Amino acid sequence: MSLRYQINIRILLTSIAILILGGTVTVWQARAAVSREIDSSLNLAAQLIQLNFPQSQKAAFDVDAWLPRFVSLKQTRHLNIQLKKPVGEVVSYTAKQKGDADAYTPPQWFIHLVSADYPQLEQQLTAADGERITLIIQADPLDEIVEVWEESCSFFISLLVMTLITFLAVNLAFNKAFKAIAVIVDALKAIELGQYQQKLPDFSIKEYDRIAKAINHMTHVLDDTQKENRALTLHSLEIQEEERQRLSQELHDELGQSLTAIKVMAVTAKSNKAETERITDAITGICDHLITVVRSMMRNLHPLSLTELGLKATLEDLINQWATRNPELKLNLSCSDEVDGLEQKITIQAFRIVQECITNIVRHAQAEQAVICLEIVPQAASGRELRLQVTDNGKGYAPEQVKMGFGLLGMRERIKSLGGEFRLQTRPQQGMNIIATIPLK
Repeated sequence: MSLRYQINIRILLTSIAILILGGTVTVWQARAAVSREIDSSLNLAAQLIQLNFPQSQKAAFDVDAWLPRFVSLKQTRHLNIQLKKPVGEVVSYTAKQKGDADAYTPPQWFIHLVSADYPQLEQQLTAADGERITLIIQADPLDEIVEVWEESCSFFISLLVMTLITFLAVNLAFNKAFKAIAVIVDALKAIELGQYQQKLPDFSIKEYDRIAKAINHMTHVLDDTQKENRALTLHSLEIQEEERQRLSQELHDELGQSLTAIKVMAVTAKSNKAETERITDAITGICDHLITVVRSMMRNLHPLSLTELGLKATLEDLINQWATRNPELKLNLSCSDEVDGLEQKITIQAFRIVQECITNIVRHAQAEQAVICLEIVPQAASGRELRLQVTDNGKGYAPEQVKMGFGLLGMRERIKSLGGEFRLQTRPQQGMNIIATIPLK
């Protein structure tokens, strides 16, 4: 069900409820107004009769002279006045005196709703000729009912007109809003297809303009993230090719030449005049060199100590290697023994992050000291998390000047792949602080 349809239905139902409530109140007020008017007319007629014909008066009166004047009074227009003679003949004076009576009659259901049982007045009088007659005064609310019916019709017509105007006003107001919604939906469809360059225009409606700005910000972030991922992917492929090329070169230079030398010495050793002892020593030296090269290559590819000794021992070995090559940099490690019980995928990622952090510190930070801290701490909710923090006292950067190079991007993606959070804090001449948290099961 569309929003426009829902709004129109609700306006219609509200209007119907208002009409029903207004109709009920109108009928109630009309019934009260008719009753008040009729009661007033009957009371006035009774008072006039008592004033003109007190109980003590026994004299006769001239019906033809008094009754027309009485009927012509404005206050008696809601009364039906009749004379009943002793012989039973009834003469009505109301219709004849009100020749301009309304020809229009309201619907019977309305007359029935606003009408009530009204009392009837009877007064015994003596005519001028001595004849005893009965003056009968009955309520005739038709004129008053016609008036309230016309007022009710005017009220309902006004209400209907207001409802129609409300429908038009609401639809005109929402047409603009619906056009804005259509533009936003089209933009979201384009974003769904990966067209992150799609930008929404400014809207005159404040709420839609805020939505548009939020979507534009989201597409900007998505576009930047997509570009970073593409660049990171290309960089990873380049690193992979460089690593393969380096391995191929090392295998060719080290293993190839060494094996060739061993083969030549083995052939030479077949001669009776060969210096077997010297050849054997040379082959042993070459084999020791090959073992060192292979171990170095294996350590670069994947440190076996991670599996054999655990994360803490591997990190200590890594720091010792960097400290040996960079004696001017003081590296401190604070690592809990609990980290050795982590899952293999978390262990290797934590090691690679520390490895990348130390590499960046040596290359860019110009720091004299760095602290690496790994600990398992309770999580805000139930559970635990691994907290990895690397802090140095190097030159640092202004936050807005920090460029997410491939090293930082790689660390962030490693943390995100484990469902963790990566934060970077830095100030000029205040070093850099990298904090990573990884939830643990």
